[in-house]
Amino acid sequence: MKINNFSISELLALYSDIIEELKDRKIIRTKNNIVADYAEYLVAANLNLKLMPNSNKHFDAIDEVSGKKFQIKSRRITDNNKSKLLGVIRDIDKADFDYLAVVYFDNYFKALEAYKIPKIIVEKYAKYNKHQNGHRISVKGGILLEKLVEKIYLV
Repeated sequence: MKINNFSISELLALYSDIIEELKDRKIIRTKNNIVADYAEYLVAANLNLKLMPNSNKHFDAIDEVSGKKFQIKSRRITDNNKSKLLGVIRDIDKADFDYLAVVYFDNYFKALEAYKIPKIIVEKYAKYNKHQNGHRISVKGGILLEKLVEKIYLV
């Protein structure tokens, strides 16, 4: 199948069908951000976590054995955008999570790196962004040298 021969409407229809199929397979939970949904699915599956309803404010999944709560963030790294800056974490001081799980994907959704970071380390490295009214963080440099930061191996 050569998708470069598809019309715009054919490509969008194919995209829509793919989103529906991924949702039917319970790989993604919404039809909005497949990068975030896929990261949540992978982290939950690999760390044996229970995903919370989409409306949950400060954490995405919970370890039902330990009770530890996880906020999950992700980013797709592409040739056009190599930034590792993650989405906004709102109300970090009040946010009820124990760990931030981070997944970086390549252009084809292959997990490049994944980390489990205690909230105390997130608070140390995250920077407040007034415009977005929340904290932002990139998992690179010094944060990777922190002893409490764990690499997650996703399969």
